[in-house]
Amino acid sequence: MRVTATEVKNNLGKYLKISENEDVIITKNGKEIACLSKYDPDARNKYLICESSSVYSSGYLFKGTYEDYTRLVEDSKNRYEYINGVIYLLASPTHSHQLISSRINGAFYSWFKDKKCKPFYAPYDVNILINDQKNTVQPDLLVICDDKKVDENGKYYGTPSLVVEILSPYTKNKDMIAKLELYMKGGIGEYWIVNPESKGAFVYTFKDKNIDVVRAYKGNDTIQSVYFGGLNVNLGDVFE
Repeated sequence: MRVTATEVKNNLGKYLKISENEDVIITKNGKEIACLSKYDPDARNKYLICESSSVYSSGYLFKGTYEDYTRLVEDSKNRYEYINGVIYLLASPTHSHQLISSRINGAFYSWFKDKKCKPFYAPYDVNILINDQKNTVQPDLLVICDDKKVDENGKYYGTPSLVVEILSPYTKNKDMIAKLELYMKGGIGEYWIVNPESKGAFVYTFKDKNIDVVRAYKGNDTIQSVYFGGLNVNLGDVFE
């Protein structure tokens, strides 16, 4: 079966069911760009989403239910996020992205050592409930102070105090719009948006689920956390 990307985005659940019996070829502008296919029942993953590299790197997304999302996560080796009813396919991070992430994490590790709060890095699921709408995301970096909110299966169900996202051309809109609103309304204390292209960063500090303070940094500036007084990260070290 051949269907357009728009049709799949709007009816993911329907086409997941169809893919149990036949391959669903996804097209965009008349070109085949992806497919939904069922693995052999004895295989580990029941569903396979096979994308062209351009689709995979673009954060290809679908509209779907949270149940659609959990089914994809359980039946696929790929990573996904679910934000406000939209399923995002996460691309593998680039070398530059990982280098920046490791430098920030190193600074976090040094500062939070011997403190109650601890830093973590992706993949690490964060579950946010807003108005009965479930959301699950994987921030690039996060700091949690409520590690007792980890269930018997090792899943975290608390609220991070700080999250960091490192932008790419394909995640910019999601990170700067969808996630900004999600983190603000979800009760996160502070949100850092790091931009490798401009070698800068924005820091949003939230209060009562609204933006309280916004700071912009660039060049050799040192990011100064409002939420964690004394936590400083020099951008020159991050982008060296």
